[in-house]
Amino acid sequence: MYDWNDLKAFLAVAETGSTLSAAQALRVSQTTVARRIAALEAATGLNLFERRQAGYAMTPVGEAMLASAVAVRDAADRFGEAAGAKSRDAGGRVSLTTMEIFAVTVLPPILRDLRAAHPGIHIHLDTTDEPRDLAAGAADIAIRSSKQPTGAGLVGRRIADNPWTLYCSRDYADRHGIPHSRAELATHPFIGGGGGVWEPYQAWLRQYGLETSVVMQYDSGTGLLAGVRSGMGLTILPAFLADRESDLIRCIPPKSEDTTGLWLLTHERLRHVPRVRLVLDFLAAELTKIARAGL
Repeated sequence: MYDWNDLKAFLAVAETGSTLSAAQALRVSQTTVARRIAALEAATGLNLFERRQAGYAMTPVGEAMLASAVAVRDAADRFGEAAGAKSRDAGGRVSLTTMEIFAVTVLPPILRDLRAAHPGIHIHLDTTDEPRDLAAGAADIAIRSSKQPTGAGLVGRRIADNPWTLYCSRDYADRHGIPHSRAELATHPFIGGGGGVWEPYQAWLRQYGLETSVVMQYDSGTGLLAGVRSGMGLTILPAFLADRESDLIRCIPPKSEDTTGLWLLTHERLRHVPRVRLVLDFLAAELTKIARAGL
């Protein structure tokens, strides 16, 4: 079997008339072109060119093989064009998993625009606070808030910092003021719960002796968001979305050790699947745009 790059060198010399012109067309050295011609002749057992002082001249055998070589190139070009078209027009089902609080705030307008741009893509949205196992095929893509994602074979990118910290509504702030220090927090009611977020949230409250300040407990992150919007009290929310809620105010800065990131992830075996790649790139562009708008 011959190397496809050797065949390209043969075609370039045949069409340009010299190894120098072929090298310039292929953006390689003249020596590389000569080496590839020799390799093709060795692989096929055919003498394709005569080496003359003035350059390479095709032999009758080389001329006879030229049409077949052109046909191979044309077939390769058609394959590349078809693959590109399939990639551009990728369609099918893509499963996306993320916390419910992101699914009902940040994602809807992004998924609307994705649908408009790529109607062949069908998103299955899985809302859960528990990380799905991408290696086991539980989802194609994940948007996660964590310090460092864990899981076999994960690939992706960190979109932005996403610390979870304390917020209240503007209405609450007008009526009760904003606590600006941890010492002032004991005088304010807290909204607790938040599903998967509750364990670290509860530990944070315990650390500052605030567990008895919880006046209402929800079982989801969206419950926390609804509660704080109502003006009921303070709660912990992810900054990536809460900082963009016009009716919310950040009360105190997060501790540096509490800082997490917003991650866009897939499994390495899926990263080049056209429909998954398309959704990944679209989400990355839109989420990055949102992150930069907050700078």
